[in-house]
Amino acid sequence: MMSRYRNAICIYGKYMQNNLPVMLGPINYPALNDSCEQVRHIKKHFDQKFRKERAKKFIKIELPNMDVEQSAEVAQDILRTKMKKLGILPQRHWEERPVFVCCTPQIFESYIVPEGDGKFSPITTTGAKQKVQFIEKKSKSFLALRKIKSYEDNFTTKGFLEIALDIYKKAHEVLPTKDEDQIIQYVTENAYPLMVHNLMNKTVVWKFVQSLEPARLVHARVTSMTTKDNNFAQITVRFHTQQYLCIYDRFGRLLLGSETVKKDVLDYIVFEKHLSNTYGTWRIHGKIIPDWMKPEELPPKTYVIPEKEKEPLPTDAAAESVAETVPPEALDKKNNESRIR
Repeated sequence: MMSRYRNAICIYGKYMQNNLPVMLGPINYPALNDSCEQVRHIKKHFDQKFRKERAKKFIKIELPNMDVEQSAEVAQDILRTKMKKLGILPQRHWEERPVFVCCTPQIFESYIVPEGDGKFSPITTTGAKQKVQFIEKKSKSFLALRKIKSYEDNFTTKGFLEIALDIYKKAHEVLPTKDEDQIIQYVTENAYPLMVHNLMNKTVVWKFVQSLEPARLVHARVTSMTTKDNNFAQITVRFHTQQYLCIYDRFGRLLLGSETVKKDVLDYIVFEKHLSNTYGTWRIHGKIIPDWMKPEELPPKTYVIPEKEKEPLPTDAAAESVAETVPPEALDKKNNESRIR
C-alpha cells in the first residue's frame, strides 16, 4: 500500500513536469512500474523563435573580481575609468571636521556710553536720553551677573575688575612682541585681527602709568549660540587711565605719541568668556567707541623716496648726430660773417 502511494506521487510529479494531461498520466506511468526516471528536458509553453527578444530583457553586469588584490591607487584609477565609462561624475572626498565656537562674532547689545563721559560738559537732551536708557538696561545687567554666578561660584564684581585690569595691561604689553600665541591668551579671535592691523614693520612702545579712576563694571550680558546650553558672557568695563604710547616706523622715525608725555585715555573694553566651556577664560573681545568721542589720531604712512634717474653723458654717437643735423655750408657762412665783423 505504501509503495503504491509513493509511486502515485512520483507519477503525478512526472506528468506535471512534462505538461501532459492528467488522464494520460496512468498510461505513461503505470502504478506497477516502480522505475522513477528524472526527465531533464522540460517543454516550454512559449515560442522558441523569440529567444533573442527575451534575451534583450536581461542586462549583463560586470561584477568586480574581489580575489585580485590591488593597491589603493590602482583601485582609484580603475574606479575612475568605470565612472567615466558610465558617465557618472566623481564624488568629492568629504571630510567632516569638528567645529569649535570659542567666541562670538560681535558685541551683542552694545553699551550706550553717556555723552561727555570723562570730561566736564553740560547736560544735553541726548545725554539725558542716554541716562534714562542706562537705568532701563541696568536690570538686565543684574540678571546677567546672576547667570554668570551660576557658572562661577567665586565670581565677584570687585575680583573681576582686578582680573580685567590685569588682562588689559598684559594684552598691551604683549602686543609689541607680535607673538600670536601670547596675544591670543588675552584677546579673542574676533579682536585679534583688529589689534594687529597695520602693525607690520612698526615698533610700539606702551607703558601703563596709573588709573585716574577705579575701573567700573557698566554693562553685562549673557547669550546662547547654536544651542541653549552653549552660553557666552560679555562684560563691559570702563577704564580711565594714564598711558605712554609711542610708535616708530621701519626707519626709526616717530609716527605717533611720545615716550615722555603722558596721555589720559578713556576706554570701554568688552571682555568675553565661554561659560559652557570648563576651561574658558576672560579675554578682550572688543572696544566701544561712542559717536561723540573725538576720533583718534592715525599715524601717517611712510614711503621710500625713489632716486632720480641721472641724465646720460654725451657720447661720440651723439656728437655725430649733432654734426649731421647742422650742414657744413651753414657753418662756413657763420665763420665768414664773424671774420667780416
